[in-house]
Amino acid sequence: MSSKSLPTLSHAEAASFCSQMALILKSGISSLEGISIMLEDTNELNEKKLLTQIYETMIRTGNFHESLTAAKVFPDYLLQMVKIGEQTGKLDEVMESLADYYEREANLAQTIRHAVSYPLIMAVMMAFVILVLITKVMPVFYQVFQQLGSEMTGFSRMLLLTGEFLNRHVVLFLGILAALVLFLVFLTKSAKGQTVTRAFFYRFSKTRELSDQISAYRFSNGMALTLSSGLTPDECLQQTLLLTEPGPFRHRLDTCLRLVSEGEELCHALLEQKIFTDIYARMAVIGSKTGVLDEVMHTISMRYETDIDENFSGMIAKVEPALVIALSLIVGGILLSVMLPLMGILSSL
Repeated sequence: MSSKSLPTLSHAEAASFCSQMALILKSGISSLEGISIMLEDTNELNEKKLLTQIYETMIRTGNFHESLTAAKVFPDYLLQMVKIGEQTGKLDEVMESLADYYEREANLAQTIRHAVSYPLIMAVMMAFVILVLITKVMPVFYQVFQQLGSEMTGFSRMLLLTGEFLNRHVVLFLGILAALVLFLVFLTKSAKGQTVTRAFFYRFSKTRELSDQISAYRFSNGMALTLSSGLTPDECLQQTLLLTEPGPFRHRLDTCLRLVSEGEELCHALLEQKIFTDIYARMAVIGSKTGVLDEVMHTISMRYETDIDENFSGMIAKVEPALVIALSLIVGGILLSVMLPLMGILSSL
């Protein structure tokens, strides 16, 4: 958790920090005393360095928000909400809400990782099995064919030649593999790569629907937090806008912000730009009319979270048997391309 090793805290670390501070503040202890208590309780070196830096800055400035900002490890959204909490005198409530927000973001990130990692592991296993078959197993069958006075033909010979090529050019193969790994790292870790990846998957209806659900979840979750802090609708939109990834959904939110700043009611702008699905949009309209929009936004975010979990579970349930079937067919096809001619030769002896 040090500023040197972590430019920004993970969602789980941010949730843990906010949860501890909320408990301390609700107990009537000042933020300065709270940091001191957390500093005494921790045994982890990086966390101790971070808390020491925050404590020393608070001694100089007397401002909790400035101390967190100086640490340069907290998300911008957290810093903005802490500033609002200090200005409105609701810092304890804001920290509690932030703890809940980042805990749910951590759960969402874990769900996405699990959904992506399983098919990726299966794909790597498939590639490894196929590679072993064509580089190690096929030469053994080739020797058997030679001993029986025959040669491999057709698909089996093509596989054999491919395996021999890979065996002769191991360095080239490893270089291509390393380039693919670096390309995947670029797509998943860099900002430009993530933008390209999102744009690619947004072209497909299923992944586009899932992407919009994730964006709507983050938006409604952020709106629930900012509305409960007493901000105006356009201020809430400005604060929450950056929680969503750049893309078509963010563009629709930009349009909503413009409409609200021109005087249009928030929920009407959300409905017009199709930020939520029909049922959730109606819930937001009712919440706005009854004065409980923050609670309705919290309910909407929870339902979106459930929808996202169900979508990911459904995708995994479809991908798992598909990968197993594909692996079975490929391996079976490779073996049959060798075994059938071999059985024909043996039957003619």
